[in-house]
Amino acid sequence: MTSAPSIDFTRVFDLLSYQQVKYPQLIAFASQQAREWKGLSTEQVRQGANSVSAWLITNGLKKGDHVAFIPRMGSPEWIMFDFGCQQIGAVVVPIHPTSSESEMAFILKETEARMCVTADRSLLDKVGAVKSDIPSLVYLFHLEQGIPTEIIGSKGAQSDELLKIMDRVLPSDVLTIMYTSGTSGTPKGAVLTHANVVSAIKAVLSLLPLQPGDRVISFLPFSHIFERASCYGYMAFGVSIYFSHTLDKLREDFLTVRPNFFTCVPRTLEKMYDYLQEQRESKALVKRHVIGWAMKVGAKYQADGTGLLYRMQLMIARVLVLGRWRRNLGGKVKYIGVGAAALRPEIARLFAAAGIVPLSGYGMTEASPFISTNRYLPGLNRLGTVGIPVPGIEVRIDQPNEAGEGEILVRGPNIMSGYFKRPELNAEVFTSDGWFRTGDVGRMVAKRFLAITDRKKDIFKTSTGKYVAPQAVQNHLGTSPFISQSLVIGFNRPYLIGILVPHFQLLKNWCEDQNIHWTSPTYMVHNIKVIAKYQEEIDRLNEGLQSHERIKKFILSDEEWSVENKELTTSFKPIRAKLQDKHKGQIEKLYAGD
Repeated sequence: MTSAPSIDFTRVFDLLSYQQVKYPQLIAFASQQAREWKGLSTEQVRQGANSVSAWLITNGLKKGDHVAFIPRMGSPEWIMFDFGCQQIGAVVVPIHPTSSESEMAFILKETEARMCVTADRSLLDKVGAVKSDIPSLVYLFHLEQGIPTEIIGSKGAQSDELLKIMDRVLPSDVLTIMYTSGTSGTPKGAVLTHANVVSAIKAVLSLLPLQPGDRVISFLPFSHIFERASCYGYMAFGVSIYFSHTLDKLREDFLTVRPNFFTCVPRTLEKMYDYLQEQRESKALVKRHVIGWAMKVGAKYQADGTGLLYRMQLMIARVLVLGRWRRNLGGKVKYIGVGAAALRPEIARLFAAAGIVPLSGYGMTEASPFISTNRYLPGLNRLGTVGIPVPGIEVRIDQPNEAGEGEILVRGPNIMSGYFKRPELNAEVFTSDGWFRTGDVGRMVAKRFLAITDRKKDIFKTSTGKYVAPQAVQNHLGTSPFISQSLVIGFNRPYLIGILVPHFQLLKNWCEDQNIHWTSPTYMVHNIKVIAKYQEEIDRLNEGLQSHERIKKFILSDEEWSVENKELTTSFKPIRAKLQDKHKGQIEKLYAGD
């Protein structure tokens, strides 16, 4: 099949032709095979996508059919399958690999998926267990060994018939249905068109520090719109995408790929920050002093410049401590795209001091996903905010209070057409004049930078009549090196209680330093001396809070919350109802003690 694509793209799958014409890459996509990176050119992936399209057509799939994906991380094979489906007008329905069998069954049944492709055999077995309840599901296979030979070798990949079918796919057609449950637990599918996602990609093309030939590394779950859309954006930039296959080898991958840029969630940077905190508590006095000094220097970092003495101190701090972060990331990274949740300002500042500037942004699945982002240009990056709205996106603060805070409303060509089969929910989230209600609360800083303060439904009133925005308090608690995760509760209660997850490695180091026998987190969270240590931390942290925001009592959790145990959303936000129910007995006991 031959065609003469234009140098623009109006549908997402046009990106392969767009890249082939404008930025043809010998290594457009790469993955590891037998511990070596194997690259595929733009044209090879394009032909692979055409083969997938031809196989789908041969097996009776057509425009409007739903194809479910259950990936883990991205790969060239997922790109081929994604684009192969798009080219015939099939609608891709990603499902998170951490979903339960019942959640998978719900999505497959509601969308009447005809095909389901999983990352590996274990995910295939989960779907297989519920397949009998999904009459629409005809095809089910996995990509653990790559795309099956019979698909890649399909006849018709070069046919005029395929070209005609591709031409009939319109920008207004549905590209994907992205299911999100948030903290409510009920899956709902955001319907995104090609036009929605293309507008989001084009909006960020001038905002990111990338150029043709750069390398990026991808390791976030490919079932998320953030990573999937980021990869689409990378294609438009003409950069090479290296897909990491396992988090266990991520450090090694960074050292071998030496990327210029990558996207991540705040938790990724928090883990690196936590490791530095662990090193600061080392028994080696000199090491402890040097790391502590370097972190203090980093905490004073100002993007717009400081005096000569500070610049000399910063240079030394980078050589001795902070520069290791950049070296461990391959040595070429200058900027990181951070999304999905808020990044604590002190962590952002320390990374910037190390020469790696986090570009914190804000987005939602329903917005394809980009809404705002900090920029790499001088004066366009403000710590503690999620940046400036991207071009073409309108942001409005609805009914702001005296502090300028209110629900964030957004409007633009990137906003979904609605939730799949949820007309009653669509009526709730869209205003009469077309604004989408995000459910997030925020305010504008310096007139143009957006700051997120909390989720609207998470803000609660205590029995004393005071409103509490728990996210702000939780962020403050997170400034303690000994607190890894936290949840603040107090709805209709006289005061606040904190559920705290200790930084267990740091706590272990402290116990050893204090000659406290360490056993396991299960027992240590009940140790009298450990509880006293956390009381000291809470007392210190309370000094920086208003009286009604202070934590009066706390519970120490003996395990970290995760997506896998259903205590975090897929965007790493605590599921309040689940955690409160888990600790219900302890909570009631603490309040009953008064």
